[in-house]
Amino acid sequence: MTQPAPFASIDDVQSVLAEQNYVCNRALATVVFLSLRLGKPLFLEGEPGTGKTEIAKAIAAALGRRLIRLQCYEGLDASSAVYEWNFAEQMIAIRTAEAAGDTDRSALKSELFSDDYLIARPLLEAMQSQPGGAPVLLIDELDRTDEPFEAFLLEALSDYQVTIPELGTVKAPEPPIVILTSNRTREVHDALKRRCLYHWVDYPGFAREIEILQARAPEAADALSREVVAFVQQLRTEDLFKKPGVAETIDWAKCLLALDVMELSPQVIADTVGAILKYQDDIQKLQGTEAKRILDEVKSSLEPA
Repeated sequence: MTQPAPFASIDDVQSVLAEQNYVCNRALATVVFLSLRLGKPLFLEGEPGTGKTEIAKAIAAALGRRLIRLQCYEGLDASSAVYEWNFAEQMIAIRTAEAAGDTDRSALKSELFSDDYLIARPLLEAMQSQPGGAPVLLIDELDRTDEPFEAFLLEALSDYQVTIPELGTVKAPEPPIVILTSNRTREVHDALKRRCLYHWVDYPGFAREIEILQARAPEAADALSREVVAFVQQLRTEDLFKKPGVAETIDWAKCLLALDVMELSPQVIADTVGAILKYQDDIQKLQGTEAKRILDEVKSSLEPA
């Protein structure tokens, strides 16, 4: 069933997200629009640092909704993602009851397993009413979890409800806006993907990465921005263990601005390489004349024809 769309059109998605400093191409804007219109989860897959997490933040900010983030990790299970009981407070209540001579175990048990002692985790929070409307539920880096958690998640997102054995089933009054991300360190099961609209978030082209950098670091001069983006894009063609993402482009530009750098040089690159490369093997590949070689290619490509 379709729902009233928070965005009026695909163009509206692009312009509204641009107001949140998120530069979105039309293909991504289209799948965001359809996800919200159809009420289907959005599954975003791609290399780290390409803006998958940021789009959830931008959508939440643009719509004035609460962002609820479930950061996935190896060993994450259903109970950790949904709820837990406040055992410390429960023990205090038990000791208080014992000291007061309260022997009604049934009443005490009913009190201990009530909302007063329940700690809601992201999935349960997303199923509860939130000020401003249904929240944006970001399930980040799903590929870090295992298949049993995927199976649980498939069930939870089918009916937008979770079950707490002591309290019963909690069903969302309004389905949350669900965005799942994966860095593709492993394949996510087809059953979960089929419930979602899918989009591969790739590294942006030169022009769009310039737009992104201008939105996130507007104080950077045009010439420096072009050199930074061209250099990072050239690095992505090199044989590196971990290619720099857009996040690294932005971080590097901000580092250069903090150092009052006006243009790139081999020395500047050597001094700030830790902003764009995060593995020593990759950094070593940029030592000596290699950085100068890449920089010369970059400057040559940027020269007017």
